[in-house]
Amino acid sequence: MATLHTRSLARVMISPAVLILLVWMIIPLAMTLYFSLLRYNLLMPGLEEFTGLANYEFFLTDPAFVDSLVNTLLLVGGVLVVTVIGGTLLALLLDQPSWGRGIVRLLVIAPFFVMPTVSALVWKNMFMHSVNGLFTWIAHSLGFEPIDWLAEFPLFSITMIVAWGWLPFATLIILTALQSLDQSQKEAAELDGAGPISVFAYITLPHLTRALTVVVLIETIFLLSVFAEILVTTNGGPGTESTNISYLIYAQALLQFDVGAASAGGIVAILLANIVAIFLIRMIGRNLG
Repeated sequence: MATLHTRSLARVMISPAVLILLVWMIIPLAMTLYFSLLRYNLLMPGLEEFTGLANYEFFLTDPAFVDSLVNTLLLVGGVLVVTVIGGTLLALLLDQPSWGRGIVRLLVIAPFFVMPTVSALVWKNMFMHSVNGLFTWIAHSLGFEPIDWLAEFPLFSITMIVAWGWLPFATLIILTALQSLDQSQKEAAELDGAGPISVFAYITLPHLTRALTVVVLIETIFLLSVFAEILVTTNGGPGTESTNISYLIYAQALLQFDVGAASAGGIVAILLANIVAIFLIRMIGRNLG
């Protein structure tokens, strides 16, 4: 009886926060859904009219949508590959006993606290600048022709910028899981003659499965909405080579002033993100079960 009363009291106490969160989410979603059914352009005020699913048809048949969808998948996949592999290697390195390990860990984690806009501007102007960038100076020093990274390889460049920001997060999660590994298992395997590669493949890697799954889940959800790095570096160009779905919606709403089509794109992006999230949650549920 006391337990039932405690649960009821807990529900009553948490209900205001839940209601505020629902209102905070439902009202913008309802307005987006409403605008997606209207022909609503900011350059033609007062001429709004109901168009049904015409905005969805326009957005989904736009050639830029296919490009942006492919770019979104490539961006997410590329960042995951870099952060999962790089994070695992860094975690293994930081797990080794050495002098100044705490300082090194702090330096490795530091990029995660840099705002995406700031990191993108640093990479654009200090590293990838075609005239004064560090990569250009290195190319000249080695006798090579410098590369204008953001013009010739825009999507790859953005992938590297985003991966640089997310690498500390993956490293931190994997390092935490690595430190919970029972060292006696590794010692027993080494006594039986197992080499470093065998120990990693059959003991360390299976132990890291859950941590890697969490990294993939959380990063994927956030990477589907990458925007700032694209805005301050390439503006989605050249053409649509670095345009993802988030930037395409921004271009529809604030560059072409077509609120109806942009709202339809927002609903499509929400549906795609939920499909991916459901798939990943099922995957992580199987790994944690």
